[in-house]
Amino acid sequence: MLVKTFGSAVYGVEAITITVEVNVLGGSNYYIVGLPDNAVKESLQRVESSLKTNGYHMPRTKLVVSLAPADLRKTGSAFDLPIALGTLGASEQLANVELFAKYIIAGELNLDGTIQPIKGALPIAIQARKENFKGLILPKQNAREAAMVNNLCVYGVGHINEVIEFFRDESSLHAVVVNTKDEFFSAQYDFDLDFNDVKGQENIKRALEIAAAGGHNAILIGPPGAGKTMLAKRLSTILPPLTLHEALETTKIHSVAGKLPENSTLISKRPFRSPHHTISDVALVGGGGIPQPGEISLAHNGVLFLDELPEFKRAVLEVMRQPMEERKVTISRAKIAVDFPASFMLIASMNPCPCGFYNHPDKECSCPPGAVQKYLNKISGPLLDRIDLHVEVTPVAFAELSSGKKGENSSDIRDRVILAREKQAARFKENPGTYANAQMGSKLLKEICIINTAGQNLPKLSSTEAWTEQDGRDDRNKKFLLRWGSLRKHQTRCFFNLK
Repeated sequence: MLVKTFGSAVYGVEAITITVEVNVLGGSNYYIVGLPDNAVKESLQRVESSLKTNGYHMPRTKLVVSLAPADLRKTGSAFDLPIALGTLGASEQLANVELFAKYIIAGELNLDGTIQPIKGALPIAIQARKENFKGLILPKQNAREAAMVNNLCVYGVGHINEVIEFFRDESSLHAVVVNTKDEFFSAQYDFDLDFNDVKGQENIKRALEIAAAGGHNAILIGPPGAGKTMLAKRLSTILPPLTLHEALETTKIHSVAGKLPENSTLISKRPFRSPHHTISDVALVGGGGIPQPGEISLAHNGVLFLDELPEFKRAVLEVMRQPMEERKVTISRAKIAVDFPASFMLIASMNPCPCGFYNHPDKECSCPPGAVQKYLNKISGPLLDRIDLHVEVTPVAFAELSSGKKGENSSDIRDRVILAREKQAARFKENPGTYANAQMGSKLLKEICIINTAGQNLPKLSSTEAWTEQDGRDDRNKKFLLRWGSLRKHQTRCFFNLK
């Protein structure tokens, strides 16, 4: 008897419905066809054990399982449950097989029949609704995540017997209901960190407020202990709250990567990712034999913080150049190419030299000749050119640190940022996909940012001349300024009229 069930496979951040056909024929041996990977091939062993443990039997004749479309590679263990149900139906141990056509089924089986969670439940649910399936049956750990999709009955199950009973009596399970809006909006402003924890550094706070308002990338340059990391970690607390659309996009990426906690729903706060400097280029931008999102995609609609920027491998940093421009990354393999969104704010921090105390007001730099230049050369010009704000962070005086005065709250700064974003949204209302100043293209720049005479004269000066004249540096620093000036060129004041 030939029976069809329906599963789903995730490619990138989208799901594709897979038809699982099971047929019992004359002969012997079991076969799975349709480009299965090893995890899918091994599913027959898990299916056999789980069925026998619960009083059912595997056919002793030839069993063929086909996963269509056959030209797409099938990966993972989420096909265990649809294969098991198809086997029961094809061997006539389960009636009402016509109900299989109404549901997408996904889940990994243990040998005793318990069901383990899967990755990508949210995109699977979205695709199931798009294709007008009545419902989705999946592990209970993923049920709340999938239940965010409305107009779809989502059933969470913990054992194969629950699924078998459901197809005998559909009233045996109750659909999971999640009030998405209430849960989403109630947790948007629940932060453990706040800008009022930071003593002093008012100019740095102002720079980060400007970066947050326009969606700009920024780099903080200063000695150790000046507060660079502390400031960067609080940036996400002043960003505008996620919209429902942004939250859905972000949750899909984390779902595909398996980063969502069990029984979670929509991600309500903007992500903040801070990878270690030993990260590989694949882990940063995504990839692998089965393409998975990297850190830049996990930071989509949020902040990517790279602490101690020169300590990252140069090749790792260079792979970010194109995604920072296009706000997406395309991972291409021989048989598949997937797009992962990567619209993030890059916040980086670094010391001015290896020892960290070059130009420190109180401490002497102990770096040998040439070490500063070598240290700064680890960061390429094209990457620095994509960082809009270069901010020098200086240590806070002891008197200010020891004072009991509290700084401005994140909520007050966030209100100003939200107001600035609303003005930008009105400015770019006829340009879909553009909602912040940092996303403007060259055409919009010419229309909106009209440079005045002072701004036009500024590029005539070299960065060394401008900063030597402005800062009054002595001759000892001129050699350093040749590199430091290019590093800080975007920090130079720019004059333009904004429409």
